[in-house]
Amino acid sequence: MNDPNGMVYFEGEYHLFYQHHPHGTTWGPMHWGHAISKDLVHWEHRPVALKPDDNGAIFSGSAVVDWEDTSGLFGGKPGLVIIFTHADTYPDSDRPRQRQSLAYSSDKGRTWTKYEGNPVLINEQITDFRDPKVFWHAANRKWVMVIAAADRIQIYHSTNLKDWNFESEFGASEGSHDGVWECPDLIELPVDGNTEQTKWLMIVSIGDNPDFTEGSRTQYFIGDFDGHTFVNDSYPETVLWLDHGRDNYAGVTWSDVNTSDNSKLFIGWMSNWKYANLTPTDSWRSAMTLPRVLRLKSGTAGIRLVQEPFAELNKLRLQEQSWNETTIIPNQNLFADLKLGSYELECEIDLANAEEVGFKLRKSDSEETVISYNVALQLLDVDRTKSGESGFHESFPCKHGVNFELQNGRLKLRIFVDHSSLEVFANDGELVITDQIFPDANSTDLELYVIGGEAKVISLALYPMMSINSEVTV
Repeated sequence: MNDPNGMVYFEGEYHLFYQHHPHGTTWGPMHWGHAISKDLVHWEHRPVALKPDDNGAIFSGSAVVDWEDTSGLFGGKPGLVIIFTHADTYPDSDRPRQRQSLAYSSDKGRTWTKYEGNPVLINEQITDFRDPKVFWHAANRKWVMVIAAADRIQIYHSTNLKDWNFESEFGASEGSHDGVWECPDLIELPVDGNTEQTKWLMIVSIGDNPDFTEGSRTQYFIGDFDGHTFVNDSYPETVLWLDHGRDNYAGVTWSDVNTSDNSKLFIGWMSNWKYANLTPTDSWRSAMTLPRVLRLKSGTAGIRLVQEPFAELNKLRLQEQSWNETTIIPNQNLFADLKLGSYELECEIDLANAEEVGFKLRKSDSEETVISYNVALQLLDVDRTKSGESGFHESFPCKHGVNFELQNGRLKLRIFVDHSSLEVFANDGELVITDQIFPDANSTDLELYVIGGEAKVISLALYPMMSINSEVTV
């Protein structure tokens, strides 16, 4: 599997579609896999929703609830519409061809019918023309589509989801152009929780470029959208990264979710095109990140994106172990007797006179993944050079990080560790790092260490986590 697709909430169910090759563990003819959840934690696998046809394979796209039957496909009732990219080649040519098409469902997404008028949007001048994200713009009473067009975003309008008109273009000289642009999203969010003050967030993923070790990654822009044109608030050369790890790509938000604070729900593909077809797994390949809540927060640098784990994940917590007001010194480990595979760790640490503090996760005599904060450099790092099996690609065993200042000298982290991944949320989600790791099953030690002085655990809670497969509620 790869990109999440068609994420929509309808009649109590979250739908997650995704790029899927059902006949192998490497990228192949793309289908749309399908899963349904009532809580974004436990999932029911559904049959493949869309299969390749005479118009091509089924690339990425989105889904909406057509509440007012603007499409005329549902006899005046609400229904679900998928807007996706058909991918093949131009006749008598090896040039890729990407066109936008529709499918619809009248039975809560259980079965899907492709629209007989497909494709509904064609642009023969642009080869990379894909990944439509569609939403209803209430003020204009029109559907808006943002779509990746080479290394920029194009915006289209429609009144019926079938007939589309070009409106504007964004990004030709803004942000990072290290690779082809993919999987856009455009959403409106309150600033600091104030629903009277909103900004628009545009999310854009960037494909792998052999010249850059980071591989595929995702940037975002904060600005204004009047229904026709998106205007970036930052200087054109400003680049804002959604995730500072290596393995969060192609993420977008759920449509038609009404939250009490107007936040949005997000999920990404937990991999990287640098090595996505090579990761050392047998009967499966790839997973999604944890579902996240997106908000906007103002600060000295301006308005920035904040990400927090979805609250329903707390139901996976097992018996809490906690430490409070505890001094840590070099060569002493609070967790010396613990053996853990999947767990959540939440902490606030006063670095006092320490030079560095960190955690060694999924540890053994020969393996460890290290999360550290260096005070002098103001650098939060993840080091997976000894994380386990990593020889499948030269870019995988690496150390990478992000600069940020501590708040009152304290480091706040929330870390989710699984058998082959970690997700780090720093300073209440102001910075996020997502990485795959492939340790031996017996690498289950955990260490909290300090270098160059003492630090103090203000609070630390550790929760072993049950598998999402141990209690199916759908």
